[in-house]
Amino acid sequence: MAAIDVRNLTKIFNGFAAVDSISFSVRKGELFGLLGPNGAGKTTTINMLSTLLAPTSGKAFVAGHEISEERDAVRRSIGIVFQEPALDSKLTGRENLEFHAMMYGMARQERKERIAEVLKLVELEEKADTLVERYSGGMKRRLEIARGLVHKPDVLFLDEPTLGLDAQTRRHIWEYIRKLNRKSGVTIILTTHYMEEADYLCDRIAIIDSGRIVALDTPKKLKDGLGGDIITFEVGKGIRAFAEAIGKLRLAKSAKTRNGTLTVTVESGEKRIPELIRLAQKKGVSIASVSLHKPSLEDVFLHFTGKTIREKEAGQRERNLEFARRRFGR
Repeated sequence: MAAIDVRNLTKIFNGFAAVDSISFSVRKGELFGLLGPNGAGKTTTINMLSTLLAPTSGKAFVAGHEISEERDAVRRSIGIVFQEPALDSKLTGRENLEFHAMMYGMARQERKERIAEVLKLVELEEKADTLVERYSGGMKRRLEIARGLVHKPDVLFLDEPTLGLDAQTRRHIWEYIRKLNRKSGVTIILTTHYMEEADYLCDRIAIIDSGRIVALDTPKKLKDGLGGDIITFEVGKGIRAFAEAIGKLRLAKSAKTRNGTLTVTVESGEKRIPELIRLAQKKGVSIASVSLHKPSLEDVFLHFTGKTIREKEAGQRERNLEFARRRFGR
């Protein structure tokens, strides 16, 4: 039995499909990622799977329990770390964990032993009796992860677990997440819009855009699926003619233009560059720069959606502002 089984799950707000008939499954012990820009539907999906939102249609099973029909059983089976901090800063780290464990009805001795275990797991034993208001951002995040694990859930949801953290702290949190997945065997589903985070952490990734899953596989297979190296040309005039010539001569697996650049997918890219430059010269195309790299998840996202995550998020912000202007007359 899968730890999570999602079947045509949909959530509609005022006629808008925030999550649009998605289906996927997560194996027990897997570290599974939902990758996409802000507004793609990642958090809405997590909120439905954790029973915080009722789906409009579709079904989902978490630890064998249906999210609409067995809400209490689902909640007993999961831990969750939200995007926004949810700790009591006037309590110590240990007291935060103690309160959470009591809410789940854990007996005193079991609470004591389990709290010691999770504090050790996230390396906060020495800070356990320090007020949370004195914790750094990274320490707070580690404590929230410990709190999500204290009642021994079958599934742990991490919603943007490193949002707002600096690069060094983010890397440390990645190590804690990988360690707890290996040591505890807990199934983890995380949301992120950081490409490197998804690539580094996840066994498999579902790329979600505009409420739909557009690709799902291991990071390696998603990147290998592009079929070669990525050559990017910054082109002046004649970009379309250049792309069309590449297509007619079948010099690449794909050639796509975007914002004054031409992205070409080829095998043995370092050998193809001179040939492509000669073709550009023949067509009278001016090339300002050329770069070569192996496919990344950013390239995968661009391939399936036509835009980068940053461009998608910028577009979402514009839509949000336009909605606010229409709604509130500003």
